[in-house]
Formats: sequence, structure tokens, C-alpha cells
Amino acid sequence: MYRDLIARGHLAFPPDFVLGAATAAYQIEGGANEGGRGASIWDTFSHTPGKTAQGATGDIAADHYHRVETDLDLMASFNLDAYRFSVSWPRVMPRGEGEVNPEGLAFYSRLVDGLLARGITPVVTLNHWDLPQALEDRYGGWRGRETAFAFEKYAEIMGAALGDRVAMWSTHNEPWNNSFAGYGSGAFAPGLKSHADALKAAHHLNLSHGLAVAALRRTVKHPDAQISVVLNIFRVEAETPEDAEAVRRFDAVANRIFTGPMLRGAYPPDLLDDTRTFTDWSFVLPGDVELCRQPIDLLGVNYYEVMHLRLRPEFDPATEAMGGTLFPGSERIEIVRRPDLKRTAMDWGIEPQGLEDHLVALSKDFPGLPIMVMENGAAFADAVGDSNGRRVVLDRDRTQFLIDHATAIHRARERGANVVGYIVWSLLDNFEWAEGYGPRFGIVHVDYDTQERTPKLSSHWLSELCATKVIPILTTP
Repeated sequence: MYRDLIARGHLAFPPDFVLGAATAAYQIEGGANEGGRGASIWDTFSHTPGKTAQGATGDIAADHYHRVETDLDLMASFNLDAYRFSVSWPRVMPRGEGEVNPEGLAFYSRLVDGLLARGITPVVTLNHWDLPQALEDRYGGWRGRETAFAFEKYAEIMGAALGDRVAMWSTHNEPWNNSFAGYGSGAFAPGLKSHADALKAAHHLNLSHGLAVAALRRTVKHPDAQISVVLNIFRVEAETPEDAEAVRRFDAVANRIFTGPMLRGAYPPDLLDDTRTFTDWSFVLPGDVELCRQPIDLLGVNYYEVMHLRLRPEFDPATEAMGGTLFPGSERIEIVRRPDLKRTAMDWGIEPQGLEDHLVALSKDFPGLPIMVMENGAAFADAVGDSNGRRVVLDRDRTQFLIDHATAIHRARERGANVVGYIVWSLLDNFEWAEGYGPRFGIVHVDYDTQERTPKLSSHWLSELCATKVIPILTTP
């Protein structure tokens, strides 16, 4: 019945445009205490009372660790060009450095071989937030410079182990969340609250990126190797012309703190000025920014919503007291909830036009650098139904969301944006970090009691898109 709801559209991507779906290790794997895996900061955080919704953990998640073969067959049935996944650093190196766990390496080697056997390109992310707890204990995690060099060694090990078969690599996924949500607001693991520590963590993530790019260049032997980083570069827009200062402040500490050193080889002067009350930046040592800036082949961009900003006339101490500041210097920034927008189950505004404009702007900012949308998707309240004795999930809202955003990417390309791929978040319903198992982003429904997988309407839409490169549309019921 799914096929009856999908019709051929008229907007086509070129044959080499990469289409696929994504996941992250801690969100789907489970097997937290199996196969020699060490603890991550997310194990510790999620097992701390009050840190996640309903006390949810990733101990079992979507049980992908035990269901790799069936999940691979599912991916093949969707005609995916590519599957983006992350490696669990503590599964490969239980203490984050030193001894390598052969069982962990073997798990990812089997996954890569399974993808290639099914004609699916593996896209590997080295860090999707699950830092080994041992490095947090030993060095203060990303607050410690030593962690950046441990990451370099980890990248070298993974490049040597999988680099003969894996061409597409990303160093980090959304380092903003690692640093500012992990060490600044405390919303994510390891749950610390210090603006100074968040800035220090951001720098060491930048440094580790550069070190890892160089390590992958040394070890990856694939002839078509492409190395990238995946940033959640925020699309920021002022509510009025008078709010431009809010955009500048937000852009400096949310976006340019990473694009500056990684892509331009320098921290923006206004960022340094804005944050002087929190740190003197003495943790940036001579030669660091040169190490941060290593040539990459691809820029990964995650997009979910536009940040509409307003400048507060003055600092409101109550905002800080309520934990309202996202990052240092954001006390005078108000994020405006636009009442005119349709919203997802995460209460995120739906604006495909924002993605189109964002990609065009990024291509102008970084000319010559191909861009891939590495995450884009939406959580909605899915309902499992029955059709002739078969479980069905008619997630029309999510399917239309994907149609609209794929169309926005097509329009961006027509306007000159150098966009080479679109990866949907996510393949499976999964552990949604601090939100637990409430929000469902997957194109495949997961029954967390039985682990039964039920492909949703959106998965059939993606299957048709991957098979034809033409954006399918929904028919009227």
C-alpha cells in the first residue's frame, strides 16, 4: 500500500548525487557491555539519575550490535547509495588510548564488508559524541589537550583498519554539541556547566580535527579517499534589522568558532573579544591554528531548523540563573519561536527555504568546497497501523518533510550551491540522547520491546528516490 501513496515527481538529481541514511553508534548499537567495549561519557551520563528522559540509556538501544545482518538487508531493500555511521571509540579502544580491542575492530570491519557486498558506500564518522569515559577521567575529556592527541592515534588506527575499503570519512559530528552542550550548558554528556571549559573543549576539538585529518591522510589507502568534518552550522536570521548584532554574536560562538580555525586557519577576532570575560584563550598554543586547518575534500552540514534571533536590550540576570544561556556571550540573545511555522515533535520549526538559502550562502562562503547534507530529518508522533495483517506506519508528515527538504536542495543546486549529496536522519528510530526514546526520527519504526523493524512510508519514499534520483511526491489519499 505504501507504493500507492508515492508518485513520480519531475525534479531529478544527477546520477552521481549521493543519497542515503545515517545513524550514530551510541544511539543504535546497544551491546554496551559486550565485545570488550569500554564505557563512554554517555554511558555515565545516561545512568546518572535525572539526566535523560525516563532515565533512558543506550544499553540496548535498537540492538544493532546483534542485528547487523538484518539491518544491512533492510538498507539494501531501500536502494541506499550510502550509509553514514559512527564508530564507537570505546568499542575500539576501551580506555581511549593504548590497547586496541580486536573484537571492536572486527565488528566495524564486518559492517563495512556487509555494506560493500550490498553495493552501499560506507561513510564513517570517528566521533559522534561517545568519548571514552577513561579519557574524561584521565584528562578532563575535551577540556584536556591530551585528548586531541589520543583522537589522532584513534584516527590512525581506524584509517589503517578500514581505509583500504572506506573512502568517505568524517572526523567529528557536531563538535558544537560536544563542547557547548557537554561542557557549557550541561544538557549533554558529560553534563558540566562552565563557559570557560566549553571554549577550551571547542579548541581541542578543532585541534583534534586537524590532527585526525593528517592521520587519515597517512593511513587511508582508498584511491578515492574523501575526508570531511560534519558541522551543525546554524542558519541564523535576525527578526529585524536592529537584531543584526544578535546574529553576529550567535554566529561567532556557534559557527565561526569551528569554521574559522578549521577552514580559514584563524579564530575570528570578534569571537575572541566577545569571550574575554570567560577565558584568555591561553590554551591555544603557537602553531595550533595551523594544525587545525588541514585541507578537506568535503564539508558535511547538518540542518534541522532556522535560528530566528532577537537582541535583548540588556543582560537579564534571571536568564543566566534559569540556565538560559546557550554559550558564552549569549545572554543578550533571544531565540524567537515563530508561531507561523509548522513544527516537529521536537518543537523545531519547519523551514525548507532556510536549507536552500543556507546551502547557497555556504557555497559562497567556501567556494570550491563540495557540501554534503549529512543529516536532515524530523521527529513526529508515528502511529503503527494494520493493513491486511501487516504492520504499517504512514508517516506522511515526515515524508512530506523529506520531500520539501530534498526539493530545497534541488533548488539550491540550481542557484549554484555545490551540494553533492543528501543523507537522511535517521535510518532507525533510536535513543535520542537526553530525550530518551520518546522522539522518533527513523524511516524505520523500532518496537523497543521486541526490536521488530517496520519500514515506514518515508523509507519507501527514500527507496524510490535512491532508485530513480527523481524526487517522489505524495499522492492524495
